[in-house]
Amino acid sequence: MRLYLHSMRRPRHPLARFLSLLLGLAVIGVLLVFGLVVAGVLLIGGVIVLAIRQWKQAQAPATTPAGAPNPGAAKAQPAVLEGEFRVIHQGRPVTH
Repeated sequence: MRLYLHSMRRPRHPLARFLSLLLGLAVIGVLLVFGLVVAGVLLIGGVIVLAIRQWKQAQAPATTPAGAPNPGAAKAQPAVLEGEFRVIHQGRPVTH
């Protein structure tokens, strides 16, 4: 079975050429507008999500009662990840 695709030759008639040009520009314009709408929706959605996260973080300390001690204030979490590490030297093979 042989697949045959028609060649995309430009029409000879000037009106047909002009109409195909307008059709191509219209398709490109629709795709551009659609892309801009999608980008705008994603941008607005991201801003809303960030605003909600900031609002929740600002509200979190206010929800603890004033008389109750804050368990995180007495013992601060270290910023160091503890564990066993092995140095890997680049350029020479490591035998174990």
